[in-house]
Amino acid sequence: MDISHAISERRSIKSFTDRSVSPDEIERLLTAAVLAPNHRMTEPWRFYVLGPEARAGFGRALGHRKAKRVDDPDAKVAVVEKVEVVHRDLPAMLAVATTLDENPEIREEDYAATYMAIQNLCLTALVLGFGTHVKSGGVMDDPRAREAMGVRSGERVIATIAVGEPAAVPAAKPRRSAHQFTTWVP
Repeated sequence: MDISHAISERRSIKSFTDRSVSPDEIERLLTAAVLAPNHRMTEPWRFYVLGPEARAGFGRALGHRKAKRVDDPDAKVAVVEKVEVVHRDLPAMLAVATTLDENPEIREEDYAATYMAIQNLCLTALVLGFGTHVKSGGVMDDPRAREAMGVRSGERVIATIAVGEPAAVPAAKPRRSAHQFTTWVP
């Protein structure tokens, strides 16, 4: 598959088959990730491959955050349990973090490089027959989620990535043409 085709076919996959993702396959994804462009060669990315218990712990932390929007106490418990089980049962899940340099300019460059590593990982997953779902948000700073993921101090979690064989691939969402966002400056 050529790169243009991979870019146009990549989707966020929300349901996976039961097929597991082997450690060798995870290694191939990570090998592609670390080839991302990286100004100053700081190699800021850190990858955490989460096993079932770590995934469940992260899901539990996320579930507690989601349950705050629910009034009924029994429904709150059900939300936490559902989110925990969904995450535990994923074929594979990674947490991607970046180191936090003291220099704000380097910190920004490192954040961008880490997201490029995530894109490399997602496109490689597609070529290998896997789907991915990248998630970010406030839960990445939640102490319970960070503990479940095993993230070290001095690192910022950028995203989690669910990886697996797609059970279903959604249709492409409409996108506007690049020319609508482009200004040619003479």
